[in-house]
Amino acid sequence: MIFRQFLYPNTGCAAYLVGCAGKARCAIIDPQLPDIDSYINTAKRYGMQITHVIDTHVQADHRSGNRRLAELTGAALCLHASAQASFEFTPLQDDIELDLGNVKMKVLHTPGHTPESVCLLVTDKTRSNEAWLLLTGDTLFVGDVGRPDFGGAEGAAQLYHSLFEKLATLPDYLEIYPTHFAGSACGRGMSGKPSSTLGFERRFNPALQPRSLSEFVEFMTADIPPKPEGFDNIIKLNLGRAISSLAL
Repeated sequence: MIFRQFLYPNTGCAAYLVGCAGKARCAIIDPQLPDIDSYINTAKRYGMQITHVIDTHVQADHRSGNRRLAELTGAALCLHASAQASFEFTPLQDDIELDLGNVKMKVLHTPGHTPESVCLLVTDKTRSNEAWLLLTGDTLFVGDVGRPDFGGAEGAAQLYHSLFEKLATLPDYLEIYPTHFAGSACGRGMSGKPSSTLGFERRFNPALQPRSLSEFVEFMTADIPPKPEGFDNIIKLNLGRAISSLAL
């Protein structure tokens, strides 16, 4: 398996390349519009074709490069089926598996931060039939979880089920790689470390400590800082519903 992180410290964002050099296929996850060339050049360096471009959710703090990257590479542009985008995309459903040669990527629908949020469970079949890592998008961060203010109390309740029911079935040894780390406004107390393990977060992440549903909703909806300026407009741009000088 080829796995590469692209880290953007100024905004606390991360994008990922996951693929199989042997079968020459890879996916780019949560691409940023200004860095399209880096993803293409990295794939070329390993002799891989970009076959999937995936956003784990509709981004609110940066311009997604999903449409531009898919246009340049011919890759399938993927979002969860519930995303309200105005452009055509390949709809992802819970539990489907994406074929990247010797690497497989299973979609886990984890609503809460946003209704269409997904995590991606990655297995390298040359090493094991068990999953190795989890790309958590904005569902689970290092030291925090995704702020639910896009859906209020209802979003917090959905996030509870995603974290304490769906992700609860996964093993502690899984490495986790979120789309944001410290510097992003999508959480309240993220670590500057851009990766962790699920077991470490279960022990030490304040948001993952045992609580009832009502206690979790109260915890997650208390003291949420205001949305940064421009969030709503960026969401519209990433849904294809607004025009800017950067719009495709």
